[in-house]
Amino acid sequence: MSGRVFGFDRLLKIFGRKTQTFDRYVDALPTHQNAIDAIPGWSTAFPEAFGVTAGIVPTYYDQRIFWAIDCFGALEGREVLELGPLEAGHTYMLENAGAQVDAVEANQLAFMRCLVAKEILGLRKARFWLGDFVKWLEQTDKSYDLIVASGVLYHQHDPLRLLELIAQRASAVFIWTHVVSEAMPVSDPRRSVMADVPEEHSFHGVVVRAYPRSYVKTQSNPAFCGGMRDDHRWLDKDDLIAALRALGFDDIRTNHDEPDHVYGPAVSIFARRS
Repeated sequence: MSGRVFGFDRLLKIFGRKTQTFDRYVDALPTHQNAIDAIPGWSTAFPEAFGVTAGIVPTYYDQRIFWAIDCFGALEGREVLELGPLEAGHTYMLENAGAQVDAVEANQLAFMRCLVAKEILGLRKARFWLGDFVKWLEQTDKSYDLIVASGVLYHQHDPLRLLELIAQRASAVFIWTHVVSEAMPVSDPRRSVMADVPEEHSFHGVVVRAYPRSYVKTQSNPAFCGGMRDDHRWLDKDDLIAALRALGFDDIRTNHDEPDHVYGPAVSIFARRS
C-alpha cells in the first residue's frame, strides 16, 4: 500500500510541475500586442484606437503623405507602389485614401513588422513584398499611377538609377529625402560621415552631385532602417530637382523643407509628368 501511495504522489509531482515554455512559444492570452512584442525594433506607433504599444513615430498620420495625396488628387482605385514601407504607417494612409498598394520592403524585420501591422490595422487592399524594390522596378511590367518613395532615396547606392526607374513606371512620384544643400556646409558636424568632395554624374544632360556617406556601423541595431549596404549617396538638393526635370517631370512642388533636421537637410518633393 505504501508503495502505491508513494508512486501516485510522485506522478502528481511530475505531471503537476510547471515547466518552462520554449522560447519560440507564447503562452499568454492571444493579443495583437503579443505579435508586436515578438519582433524587435519597432520605430513607429499605431493609432491610439487600436490599444497597442510599438514605436513612437506616428507615421499613420503623416502630414507629408497628406500633402502628397493632396498634390496627386483622388486615390480611389488608383495603383500605388510604395518603396520601403517600413512598418506600414504610410501604407495605412494610402489604403484609407482608396489606393491599391504594392509595398516592397527589403529589410526582413521591417517586412515582418509590416505583416503584423497589416493584421492589426486590417489592411485589405495592400500587398507586401519582401525584396529589392530596384529589381522590382527593373523587372515588373506594371505601371503605377503614383510611386511613394519616402525615406529611401538617400539610402541608395545609385539614387539616380532609382529615379530613372521611377520615371519609367509612373507619371507621378512623391519623395521625402535627405539632401545636401548650403544649409549643411563642410564644417557642419552632420557632414562628418560624408565625403567632403562629391562625385559628379552626367545624367540626362545635367550634372548631378552625389555625396557618399557611411552608416558608421549603426546597421547592427534591430531598429536600423537604412539601405542594404554601407554604400549610399545623398544628392545635392538643386541637382535632384534638375534631375527630375531632365526625366520629364514638369510639375515639381516642394514642401516640408527642413534645413536643420538632426541628420541633415530634408525636403518633400512631388513631381508629375504631364
